Amino acid sequence: MATQDDFFELETVNNVILFDGVCKLCHAWARFIIAFDKANTFKLASVQSPEGTAITDHYQLLPSNTVNIQYDTLYFLAKGRVYKKSTAVLHILAAMPYPWRIASIFRLIPLAIRDFLYDQLAKYRYTLFGKYKQCRLPSTNDKQRFLTFKKSAG
Repeated sequence: MATQDDFFELETVNNVILFDGVCKLCHAWARFIIAFDKANTFKLASVQSPEGTAITDHYQLLPSNTVNIQYDTLYFLAKGRVYKKSTAVLHILAAMPYPWRIASIFRLIPLAIRDFLYDQLAKYRYTLFGKYKQCRLPSTNDKQRFLTFKKSAG
């Protein structure tokens, strides 16, 4: 967990995808981003990482009591905004190369329906896809694709 003594330049965070690092489905999503984001548009961070914790604390994305919390929401930080759930997925896909950006047409589906479907998948993702004991990313080859904050003297 980030402490008061840690100073991070959170205002410069852009095109960051926060995901559950122990979820196998989320892991597959991160691998998809790494494989198809050839322009290196995105940086990844698991919510369990120090960077992920700093971001979720800064933007108050999670309840303050995070003991035994289940991370069930994907977040996308871009251009000073925080997107979540289906909207995050669709904004990410819209920034991906062809043919993936075509999927952003699903934004035409009402948010309530999109997020209901997202919530159902999130609710059962461990049952359907499994769970790691700890985050398996980043691998040595993919380390540059992950957000790393440099501590500043403050």
